[in-house]
Amino acid sequence: MASRTAGGNAAFHNFHNDYAHIADPNERRRLALAEIDKAPFGWYHVRAIVVAGIGFFTDAYDIFAIGMVTNMLGTVYWHGTAAKGTIPESADTAIKASTSGGTVIGQLGFGWLADMVGRKRMYGLELIIIIFATLAQSLSSSSPAMSLVGVIVFWRVLMGIGIGGDYPLSSIITSEFATTKWRGAMMGSVFAMQGLGQFGAGIIALIVTAGFKESLSLSDSTATCGGPCRIAVDKMWRTIIGFGAVPGCIALYFRLTIPETPRYTFDVSRDVVKGGSDIKAYLNSSPEGVPDEVARVQQMRDAAPQMEIPKASLKDFAAHYGRWKYGKILLGTAGSWFLLDVAFYGVGLNNSTILEAIGYGSKNAKNVYQYYMNLATGNIILVCAGAIPGYWVTVATVDTVGRKPIQLMGFAILTILFCIMGFGYNKIGTSGLFACYVLCNFFFNFGPNATTFIVPGECFPTRYRSTSHGISAASGKVGAIIAQVLIGPLRTRGATKKNSSPWLNHVLQIFALFMLLGIFTTLLIPETKRKTLEQLAGEVPGTPEYDPRLAIGSYNPASDNSSDPAKEEQMIGEKH
Repeated sequence: MASRTAGGNAAFHNFHNDYAHIADPNERRRLALAEIDKAPFGWYHVRAIVVAGIGFFTDAYDIFAIGMVTNMLGTVYWHGTAAKGTIPESADTAIKASTSGGTVIGQLGFGWLADMVGRKRMYGLELIIIIFATLAQSLSSSSPAMSLVGVIVFWRVLMGIGIGGDYPLSSIITSEFATTKWRGAMMGSVFAMQGLGQFGAGIIALIVTAGFKESLSLSDSTATCGGPCRIAVDKMWRTIIGFGAVPGCIALYFRLTIPETPRYTFDVSRDVVKGGSDIKAYLNSSPEGVPDEVARVQQMRDAAPQMEIPKASLKDFAAHYGRWKYGKILLGTAGSWFLLDVAFYGVGLNNSTILEAIGYGSKNAKNVYQYYMNLATGNIILVCAGAIPGYWVTVATVDTVGRKPIQLMGFAILTILFCIMGFGYNKIGTSGLFACYVLCNFFFNFGPNATTFIVPGECFPTRYRSTSHGISAASGKVGAIIAQVLIGPLRTRGATKKNSSPWLNHVLQIFALFMLLGIFTTLLIPETKRKTLEQLAGEVPGTPEYDPRLAIGSYNPASDNSSDPAKEEQMIGEKH
């Protein structure tokens, strides 16, 4: 039995002393993690949400802003050309798809690295990449040796790598620090910052346009926007892009100083004393636990060989996911995200039609000022009408209704809505199309767009949680690339001057098929509501996912206390 060490007080316990009477490191791990799982919701949870959420605010801002910025690039760099102030479709697609391409690399790379070297070491690095690439974009220009599109594509690929890294890192850090009761709401709140990021991009575009009203009002259209008008638009797009770095700079310090998650310290680093010390630090809003180093080294030497959680390795990864009951979960999370993003990113193809329907299209603009005001205002309306409410309804219900029912419901309703839009495109009119568009945005976010982010951060074992989330998220971005590069151009098949998107109804029908398939991939995932991460990983006796080879502690299912909150809380209380 371990000896007691000095240090600690009533507010910040010495973890080693708290559990010094327990010889089994697996039992000590279980009791320590129970403190996080059953902790009352407090300011330390709010801080975790804000620190992780600001990253998603920045991600959504950068992705959403480029939709407005490409219109401005056409005004500045294609002025006086045959394009008449409009960016060519190939350049527009390249700029938008480049972000998704970089995101795939970031999700896979950072996901794997977070499991290999730790969450703390990687967290903040992806934000540094985003900040640097964002500022570089805002300073980009063309030259005789390089086109503007090539320069922006390069920086957006790099920015996409940073954005991709934010997905697995923010998800798993939030889930591993969250209380079991409100874990879904915490992760949903982080993801909901995307809606606020989209809203923020619209607001900044609105402010910048108002600031250059005098110059923009000099020209009747983007095709004739020259002189002071053209200079003003050039300043506008650089300001909009550059402002995306501001929230990232605010959050950077807090990300770099966040403690390592105790679950990683326990299960991968196999450092029982440090893991418990970090739990105490987190619950007391301290940056990091500072245990007795002598006791820590001694316990690592003695306890690590006794830990029953397998070490991460390629062989163990293949063996774990080679079993259908675990492999089907990864297939379900990756498949659902892939199918979702094809339609989620593709639905924006009819944004121009929707803006015209609500009176904020280019045809309603008398000059360049009104054109950009309509563009910014219309996008703000679309975000507020469906996306933002959908995110926060998910936050309010995900821990009571459950992840799986919300995802199933979302896919089912989206299938119906896309069928209505696709097969009734010429019958429902612009008002009907607008109503379906708003409902789609709502049920994307009160549905699979939120749950495909939440579930992969919960249902995998700690040693592969980040890698698995990265694989799932990368599958989604592959779907986004397919929507932007392959399916998107189909809408212009057979285009004429009177009808620029004759195949849009068929594209919407294709999206309906993808949503229908999403129902079946959802059936492969487990319900994660109100279960501990260890139960979901199959490490707790008495749960359907339990694997006897991963048993924690020396107790058997008949005497297991993990399913009895009262007994577990009593055990935690006795040690104090």
